[in-house]
Amino acid sequence: MQKVVFSILVDNTSGVLSRIAGLFSRRGYNIDSLTVGVTADPRYSRVTVVARGDNIILEQIEKQLNKLEDVVDIKRLEPGNCVTRELILIKVLCNESNRQNIISIANIFRAKIVDVSIESLIIELVGSQNKLEAFLRMLKGVEILELARTGLTGLSRGTFDVKMYGEDGELMDYDFMQD
Repeated sequence: MQKVVFSILVDNTSGVLSRIAGLFSRRGYNIDSLTVGVTADPRYSRVTVVARGDNIILEQIEKQLNKLEDVVDIKRLEPGNCVTRELILIKVLCNESNRQNIISIANIFRAKIVDVSIESLIIELVGSQNKLEAFLRMLKGVEILELARTGLTGLSRGTFDVKMYGEDGELMDYDFMQD
């Protein structure tokens, strides 16, 4: 089984997320991660879905997503040709004896301490999923009170597959606009 990151440009209308999630649940496909946010153009949102499966299943997912009326564009974010990030917030139990050790680990990973209390710290870290997993491994032995992850989001590198939309909603390839 392989993992694929789909970057899906959709119309920014109500019910889009429900239709995408419904497509996965009706077919028994699992979503590892799902993030959604409005783009620079408020008419559109970007949905980033991480899914796992064999080639046949992943191709089927992509074909089914393309059939949805609200889907404007879909692309696979290929490793090496994209930038992906995830945000994690971790609340850890700490005291005088382990506080400095936790802060040192956070500093190594360029994490931020975003909240401090007498008995806990909240740490914010943004990075690749590998970086976040490595950070969590370094916190072994530290009691994690709460943890929240945003899920993966990303963009492809360069301008070769950027889609732009005119005021009339007509699709224009960015590459052609550079001539």
